[in-house]
Amino acid sequence: MARPTILITRKWPDRAQARAADSYEVRLNEDDRLITTDELVRAAQGCDALLPTVTDRLDAAAINALPASIKIIATASVGYDHIDIAAAQARGIAVTNTPDVLTEATAEIAILLMLGAARGATVAERMLRQGEWKSWSPTGMLGIEVSGKRMAILGMGRIGKSVARKARAFGMEIHYHNRRPLDPGEAEGAIFHETADSLFKVADVLSINCASTPETRGLVNADRLALLPDDAVLVNTARGDIVDDEALIAGLKTGRPAAAGLDVFNNEPNFHRGYLELGNVFLLPHLGSATLSTRTAMAERALDNLDAFFKENKPGDLVTA
Repeated sequence: MARPTILITRKWPDRAQARAADSYEVRLNEDDRLITTDELVRAAQGCDALLPTVTDRLDAAAINALPASIKIIATASVGYDHIDIAAAQARGIAVTNTPDVLTEATAEIAILLMLGAARGATVAERMLRQGEWKSWSPTGMLGIEVSGKRMAILGMGRIGKSVARKARAFGMEIHYHNRRPLDPGEAEGAIFHETADSLFKVADVLSINCASTPETRGLVNADRLALLPDDAVLVNTARGDIVDDEALIAGLKTGRPAAAGLDVFNNEPNFHRGYLELGNVFLLPHLGSATLSTRTAMAERALDNLDAFFKENKPGDLVTA
């Protein structure tokens, strides 16, 4: 039998691309640039599988434009909000994702964002780079100490639990909001809040770790930001559309929250430029999973899903609507 032909939409780490070439006929995006939907559809002609990333927006129109030969979309990401799952199912196209493998790397970035925002790292580094630091001062560059504070986790899934474990090293008290409470063994003493509003009221540090869904998009809005305690720090490593940008920018100007650390954005990479005008925001360009080991593991997990689909007739990490 002929080997399945697959389209990998972005450049992968070398080890993962070599493994793909060992088992499949591979089409690559050699320039590793963002391609348009039309370019993706043309490149997918004659392919059996599509391996996208979060940069590929596969809405219903894009799914319906894919050639009939496409049998599976194996996204190299844990999130799948960039794919219209219902449209894929309607066409009989399987969709898989890559859970578990990016948990620790993303949680590490959440802690980096917390510290960078709380201690004013953006302004401090800029002072050094631009030669503006003239003297140490007892009252200069005073930030927010997070040790012993309350860490509020919005979405206590795999990544949220990892953030909680790391935050405990700072002596932080863990609070969380989920659709339902965790079993006591999973919660490890974390305090459950039935509503997001209740969680926001105790959030000395708010870590956003929930999935992007119709229920969570825009959940972090002006009304909820107004509930935050004094000197609160907001951290987002989940998805940009959970946060209302205009509300957060306005809140940062008035101290609710006092600071924010953001790794994800609405419409990235074309994020709201209003953040650049603020010194109390610590910004990163979607680095949550950006370690060589993690990105390799994500790509190889996507290949595991392909192997299961084509060689073992199993769905792998199948996503359902």
